[in-house]
Amino acid sequence: MHPLPSFENPPALPHQAVAETLERALRDRSAEGAAACALVGSALNDDDGEFVEHWCVQVGTRAAPGSPLPGLAGLCLGHLARRFGRLGGEALALAQSLAARAEADPSDVDGRALDGHDDVRSFLRLR
Repeated sequence: MHPLPSFENPPALPHQAVAETLERALRDRSAEGAAACALVGSALNDDDGEFVEHWCVQVGTRAAPGSPLPGLAGLCLGHLARRFGRLGGEALALAQSLAARAEADPSDVDGRALDGHDDVRSFLRLR
C-alpha cells in the first residue's frame, strides 16, 4: 500500500524574499510555482496584513493572461479577510472583480477566486 501524499501549508517568508519572488513571477511565468508558495504562506502566516494585501492586489492585477495567480490572489484575499477582519477598498474591489471573471470564464480566472470572495463576504459581512 502506498502512503497518501501529505500537504503542508507553506511558511511565511521574509518580506524581501516574497517581493522578489512575486516580481520575478510577474515577469517570468516559469516562477509561478514559487510565487504561489510565497503568496499562500504570507496570506496564512504573515502578521503584516497590509503587506500581504498589497501583494495580492499586485498579483491579481498584473499577472499574465492565463496565469493561475489571479485566482490564487483572490483566494488569499479571502484568507486575509478571515484572519484580519478587513480589506482595503482596492483589495475588496479586486476580490469582487476576480470572482466575477471566474464565474464568467474559468479559463480566465480559476474558481479559487470564487472561494476567496465567499470568504470575503462571510468574514466582512458583505451582501
